[in-house]
Amino acid sequence: MATLFTRIIRGEIPAYRIAEDDMFFAFLDIFPLREGHTLVVPKLETDRLFDLPESHLSAMLNFAKPIALAIEKAFPCQRAGLSVIGLEVPHAHLHIVPIDSADDLNFTRSKLKCSPADLEAAQRRILSHLL
Repeated sequence: MATLFTRIIRGEIPAYRIAEDDMFFAFLDIFPLREGHTLVVPKLETDRLFDLPESHLSAMLNFAKPIALAIEKAFPCQRAGLSVIGLEVPHAHLHIVPIDSADDLNFTRSKLKCSPADLEAAQRRILSHLL
């Protein structure tokens, strides 16, 4: 059975798309830690990040780089933080979150409750800075 992320990649579940290429898909987390929280997901359905082929691991960071730079420009923050947790969905993924402290990447904190309008606005902000 396909994972939630595979169903998003296939277009079976709507998402706030940020970027896509042959290997990866990036979209907003609908339950973000902070506004602009984006997920980068390989199209290859693999549970654990380090089970991905080496070619995917390096390509994933290269794919994420312009997204992280756009997030840093789109939202007030000191930098875009990266995290790999991977417990909530059995599909490897990278979190990119605008942060001002390490605590901003604390996944035990309450998530934001965003309306579709909030998510669309965050999507537009990121896309306006994506090269």
